[in-house]
Amino acid sequence: MKKSFGHLLRSRQEKYSFIEKYKEQYPVEMMSKLIGVSVSAYYKWQKMNPLHQQAIAAINDEVAAIYERSEKTYGSPRIQIELAKKGVIWSKSTVSRVMSRCCLQARAKKRFIATTDSNHDFEVPANKLNRNFQVNEINKVWVSDITYIQVKKEWMYLTIFLDLADRMIVGWTLSNNMTAQDTVVAAFNKAVQNRGISKNSELLIHSDRGVQYACKEFRDVLALYQCDQSMSRKGNCWDNAVAESFFKTIKTEKLDHYVFNDASVLKSFIFRYIDGWYNTLRIHSHLEGRSPLEHFYYLTQKLAA
Repeated sequence: MKKSFGHLLRSRQEKYSFIEKYKEQYPVEMMSKLIGVSVSAYYKWQKMNPLHQQAIAAINDEVAAIYERSEKTYGSPRIQIELAKKGVIWSKSTVSRVMSRCCLQARAKKRFIATTDSNHDFEVPANKLNRNFQVNEINKVWVSDITYIQVKKEWMYLTIFLDLADRMIVGWTLSNNMTAQDTVVAAFNKAVQNRGISKNSELLIHSDRGVQYACKEFRDVLALYQCDQSMSRKGNCWDNAVAESFFKTIKTEKLDHYVFNDASVLKSFIFRYIDGWYNTLRIHSHLEGRSPLEHFYYLTQKLAA
């Protein structure tokens, strides 16, 4: 932006409008200096400009609508992405100010508590994944984990399998016990069905060292599909960080804010969250602002090209 450009803008109205148009791309102070107006005069004009006020009100409404559609889970980074999809280019700091002005605050994540029972005598495979969470082809690496959810005075157990390429939950199950058959085997079978996995797959399954993953029942199922197996190192939760991150997300955004008195209600609740929100609509920072479903189509189209 050259200083001589300011001479092309004859009226103060034109100059103020120019700053207004490009304020998200260039610093207001720099533009004001280059085109010969004061910063304070611009902000005074901005406050008095009815079109600006209408635009601000419309954007405030849109930010609030995106926030509510996310069920109060989106912060400024994700709202910024959603606005950009609608052609509104605002910085994260601007979105953050709007959210603050409208008293909109995303839910903060709590510390995750693991439920792994690794006190067993089964053989433990090596950590073949080795934190290589960047996968660009679907159905190459799935990660899995189990967490607990309280229903009245009892516990239910949610097991998930997640594809590292598109971060989609490809299979999940909710059980009232921690047996391998009702947790990892059941969830894996659903994932296989959902993704159409053949019995000569080259799929790597990564998990923690829990007994459900190490036992013969689960290994027999993996052998049937010729899947390779990888496990985290002892006492190292970061080796399965992506699966654990999903549990942090679902608990922060949903489960921690409700009391469940019925298992069927909880199951319906989880179904709506995973299949109706997380997999299909919720944008993911790792996926360049796409939802898992959008990224699935992106990867399949890229592979076909």
